[in-house]
Amino acid sequence: MAMAADEIVRLIREALPGAEIEMRDLAGDDDHWAARVVAPQFAGKSRVQQHKMVYDALGGRMGGELHALQLTTAAPT
Repeated sequence: MAMAADEIVRLIREALPGAEIEMRDLAGDDDHWAARVVAPQFAGKSRVQQHKMVYDALGGRMGGELHALQLTTAAPT
């Protein structure tokens, strides 16, 4: 079962209030996504820590409801 972009955005925004999120469907199937997440909570965190924060926000859906997510993360400049 695929996961819609608005659901992914909702989960990330709940965990990271104030995040700016851009979603792109990579395969046209609602199952392979690219996300760019810019969040103030990322300040001072490594890229690995930032990605973990996003995966944690998705609550274990990676590999199940959400098959693939290409992540780009950053703190606001």
